Amino acid sequence: MEPESHQHDHSPKTPPSSTTTTTITSCCARCGGPTTFEPPPPYSEISPPPTYRPIRAPAINLPPNNSQAIILAPVPQSQKVPTISPPYKFQTPSKRIQSPDDVRHFIDSDSGKNFLGFVVALSESFRGHKISDQCHESQTIRTLSSIIDELIQWIDVIPPAQQVSRYGNVSYRTWNSRLTEYSDTAMLRFLPDELQAATVEIVPYFNDSFGNPSRIDYGTGHETNFTAWLYCLARLGVIKEEDYQAVVSRVFVKYLELMRKLQLVYCLEPAGSRGVWGLDDYHFLPFIFGSSQLIDHKYMKPKSIHNQDILENFSNEYMYLSCVAFVKRVKKGLFAEHSPLLDDISGVPNWNKVNSGLLKMYKAEVLEKVPIMQHFLFGWLIRWGVVRYINIRNVCSGIKRFIFQKVLCTVTRVELIRIIILLGV
Repeated sequence: MEPESHQHDHSPKTPPSSTTTTTITSCCARCGGPTTFEPPPPYSEISPPPTYRPIRAPAINLPPNNSQAIILAPVPQSQKVPTISPPYKFQTPSKRIQSPDDVRHFIDSDSGKNFLGFVVALSESFRGHKISDQCHESQTIRTLSSIIDELIQWIDVIPPAQQVSRYGNVSYRTWNSRLTEYSDTAMLRFLPDELQAATVEIVPYFNDSFGNPSRIDYGTGHETNFTAWLYCLARLGVIKEEDYQAVVSRVFVKYLELMRKLQLVYCLEPAGSRGVWGLDDYHFLPFIFGSSQLIDHKYMKPKSIHNQDILENFSNEYMYLSCVAFVKRVKKGLFAEHSPLLDDISGVPNWNKVNSGLLKMYKAEVLEKVPIMQHFLFGWLIRWGVVRYINIRNVCSGIKRFIFQKVLCTVTRVELIRIIILLGV
């Protein structure tokens, strides 16, 4: 069988114009022989050739995304809250955070670390306990619970106004103004005489714990302010370490009851909600405390949240189940669609991993976010202090001053440490 003939003419039907002075030959795509077709025009400067990209990208160390950073971060540890001592320097707290650098300043400061350690300590105190379990209840705890009970009763007295808009019932402003008028009196109900001057500092935290009256919204920033108010009471020595379990099971549970009623009755708008990509439209800490509560539970696992019978029978005793039941109550549709993050967490093998992951997530997604922390307040109890770290320039300048007395090569490690201590760096 003879091979198929192949012609090398490949010339176009119309001859090239006589104006062409040079003939550029190109190659045949089949055999490589020359043809009379003109090659394609070169790329102009206006339209350069596309940048070559290899099919397989080179192995480079890209910075981790936020999820990876949370996973790689260490688990926050509990810390003891240092109580204050005379002379007292109470002051009206003010906002200090305006940028990511300010957030980092707070996180790295002693106040930021101790505040987060206080949250971890509350979480650990609730581990393995049901809400109804007996615990140490001081008179201060009973007073705090009764104050929140009064705030709950006000909602029945101040009914929501009839309006067209879905979110932000204006009657909430009436409730909030009544709170502002009552807050000073409420603080004096449990503060001892020598600490009553602290009202100037702790009242702003308390007033900002239940939502914003102008925007009529509520979010994790207000929840953090309530925790900051409890932290201030611990700094004052009003709340002691043996009260921590009751702080969660009595005071915080009451606070959660109050906020859910406010959200439902006055239709508070979620403040900075991440929608389906958040744990909840409003809260974060109940999931931390609730997951700690279920650590080492014999029967309930993270996947138990998909069992409706468990939610109905045990949500009144376990805070995490209560939160999930509330989400399912206010949101319609498939759980995996309106709460994908909670659905993903249900696949974690045990509650200990859930709790440690949520603690890291709280630090990254709440305490390190400028839109949330820009409203946080700083005074004398929660200080905007100087972050203490070793500055190499200060060390070097100290060595230069010291070199007039000692030769640099004779400076021992002990002497260098003394220099650092003397400089206060």
